[in-house]
Amino acid sequence: MKAHGDPLMKNKKRLKIRPILVIAALIFFSLMIYTLLSDWSQRRLPVTERHAMVASAHPLASKVGLEILKKGGNAIDAAVAAAFALGVVEPFASGIGGGGFMLIYMAGSKQVVTIDYREMAPLRANLKMYQTPDGQLILDRMKEGHSAVAIPGAVAGLSMALNKYGTMDLKNVMEPAIEIAENGFEVSKLLSSMMESNLQKLSKFPAAARIYLKEGLPYKVGDRLSLKDLARTYREIAKNGADVFYKGVIAEAIEKEMKLGKGLITKEDISAYRSVFRPPVGGNYRGYEIFSMGPPSSGGTHMIELLNIFEGYDIARLGHNASESVRLMAEAMKKVFSEREKFMGDPDFVKIPLEDLLSKEHAEKLGREMSLSKIDEKVFVGALPLYQSDQTSHLSVVDSEGNLVALTQTINSFFGSGVVVPGTGILLNNQMNDFTPQKGSPNSIKPKKRPVSNMSPTLVLKDGRPFLTIGMPGATRIISVLPQILMNMIDHQMNLQEAIDSPRIHCMAGEEIFMESRIRKEVQDDLIRKEYKLVVKKDFDLYFGGAQGIVIDPETGILHGGADPRREGSVIGY
Repeated sequence: MKAHGDPLMKNKKRLKIRPILVIAALIFFSLMIYTLLSDWSQRRLPVTERHAMVASAHPLASKVGLEILKKGGNAIDAAVAAAFALGVVEPFASGIGGGGFMLIYMAGSKQVVTIDYREMAPLRANLKMYQTPDGQLILDRMKEGHSAVAIPGAVAGLSMALNKYGTMDLKNVMEPAIEIAENGFEVSKLLSSMMESNLQKLSKFPAAARIYLKEGLPYKVGDRLSLKDLARTYREIAKNGADVFYKGVIAEAIEKEMKLGKGLITKEDISAYRSVFRPPVGGNYRGYEIFSMGPPSSGGTHMIELLNIFEGYDIARLGHNASESVRLMAEAMKKVFSEREKFMGDPDFVKIPLEDLLSKEHAEKLGREMSLSKIDEKVFVGALPLYQSDQTSHLSVVDSEGNLVALTQTINSFFGSGVVVPGTGILLNNQMNDFTPQKGSPNSIKPKKRPVSNMSPTLVLKDGRPFLTIGMPGATRIISVLPQILMNMIDHQMNLQEAIDSPRIHCMAGEEIFMESRIRKEVQDDLIRKEYKLVVKKDFDLYFGGAQGIVIDPETGILHGGADPRREGSVIGY
């Protein structure tokens, strides 16, 4: 007869249970470790250096900028060199057939200056060129081909910056880009995908197809692409200066191609182009001084306007990308995009109420009009969706003397108009698409007018000292995303890389919110319950652009660089 409570039997039971518990514990801890490692893998640290730094959308362009800095050039020399290099290695996004904006902070004068080298409408530009005889719009003429091209400003703007604030000449700063174009470079995953997604556009234009397609098909990742025609054009500019582009053989080649394609640009248009200095727009967010690009960019003004609205709320308490935070951002974005449509245009043609738009009082008024309990479906955005730059390219530079540059440039849509000027390698923009194709808008088409842009190269100062240079591509998302990055840093105490990596949202009108899928599921569910319609993008989606930036630590002076995983961003320094 067995004795009750036999200790031997109890031990046997334990022996049966123990392996199960051990296995369960191992699985549990393995999952915990995997989760921690996965989270850590998403948290990239900023690049840290002591002396100088370049952050751009492509590793080769960043390398070119750093090479110039190490040769004794300043931030402006490096930025111009990197900008020319981006026109080679990111030909789908920017180049000398386009234009852009630049912000410069010179440590000696402690002043922020801006250069506008936005493209300009030709003398014969008019609304009828995009209409049928009965007045119907033909939007394809604004998007592709010769009639979509505006007068390029890149060479003029980059040369102006170099002549006024640089220490080197064009020959020296352009040489690295010339070498890359001449000797070739490996096609990246992004460039290959851009060739593939724009295969139809490139195939329409023989000169473009000869360069950017290989036997009629997109280049594959790892293939070598040489741009020898562009290298020769760069050499002409390096040797003879901007005049060869605007008054010499390059201008003649552009005019010839325009005539063949029934475009409007003439040599007279090109020779009349000027890049111009303009005052920056400025604001203050929780003690940080914000400087950005003013009109004809709408980006800087409305970015500051958004921050002014957000300053009226306890952003940190609301929580990062919490439901109430997302609703606040969405409703505020709709307000500023409505004002963009009503007021923004070329300041040489349109009077813009900048002082009012940038004031704290105006932001308070907009805040009072907003409701976080219901969706505002009455916000007017007009023709905004018709004129958006698909992508651009941004770079930031800080040198050892404390000079800063934020530079954003574009050819508008991916591969611009699709038109390459034969023999020059110049891929021309389609910036006429950024005008509003109707009468009565501040952004309506007129000769010599510059279309509204979203580009917002930005500099931030703290206690009167340089703190941050930043910018990004991304069309209207530039206006909505840059404030999110700044709030991530200032309100949520993230480092620069965390702030850039963090998931983003975008809203322009009605109940539709675009967001990256990393926004928490419970937040998405709550927004849907409140009748928002969500357009959920990938974890890190190119739709939301690609920010590049550099922070100067106010206590140590150490540089911290951040680059966007949504693009092929690269930060290097020494």
